[in-house]
Amino acid sequence: MITMPDLQTALLDLLYETRGGGDLKLIIGGGYGIYLKREHIRITRVRTLLQELPEVRSTNDLDLFLRPELLFASERLRPLANALKRLGYIAIKGAKNYQFAKRGPTGGREGLLKIDLLTGSHERFKGTAARYDQRRVRPRPSVGIHAHPVDEAATLEDDLLPFRLEGTTSKGDSHHATVFLPHPFTYAMMKLFAFRDRFNDADKDFGRYHALDLYTVIAMVTEAEWETAREMSRRQRQATEFPQAARIVQQYFSSSTADGILRLRESQYSRPELQIEDFISALGELFAPE
Repeated sequence: MITMPDLQTALLDLLYETRGGGDLKLIIGGGYGIYLKREHIRITRVRTLLQELPEVRSTNDLDLFLRPELLFASERLRPLANALKRLGYIAIKGAKNYQFAKRGPTGGREGLLKIDLLTGSHERFKGTAARYDQRRVRPRPSVGIHAHPVDEAATLEDDLLPFRLEGTTSKGDSHHATVFLPHPFTYAMMKLFAFRDRFNDADKDFGRYHALDLYTVIAMVTEAEWETAREMSRRQRQATEFPQAARIVQQYFSSSTADGILRLRESQYSRPELQIEDFISALGELFAPE
């Protein structure tokens, strides 16, 4: 089983191998990005919207978001492509060049380290040299790196939170580097769509971990982030994805008996102390329909 320290080592390995290779400014999403936000809260002791958090959930993925400008100028991605090869990552069949995996320290299927390469909305690539569709963005010229576009992450690059990651690589080298975490509004948008898409998927735990992540993201919003989240909400109301997000909230997260809340409570990482009503209220305010 992959642990959070394993993922930190894997990320440090990648950052170490790409040192001096230009400003990648990697944005860390997914479960590990949420874990890093928890670490930021623990270290800074900053006040957050809610105080009760679920248990830390496990994950074996590193979701790395590439800023669109890196895909506009693909040569800037060559250090990342070379680092993945040196570290032994193999492209996953069916998701070639945007999903990579290798055996982790524990081996076996549960010990598989996986890296997903993602980016923002495919709208950002209109009029550029990159080729794109709903599934992937292919920069030109090719350097062996693609990215999966996430249309609901239209605010991907807005108000990023820097996080200094430091520790030891798998070869024993001390290293530190700065990564970036998405704004909670961006995270919430992504988690709402992910939950909707996985609600009936038994292989994805019926979306329980997405519901849990959504609660965690909202719970960890700081006072400053709440103000910027409200502003992002106002700016995004005319975007295609916002009304969809509002409908997801209304359908799945608008009451204590809604299906999304039930999935959240069913998660093995949930706790009775979670502030569910406050979560419902905050989410409803951010994604109130017009």
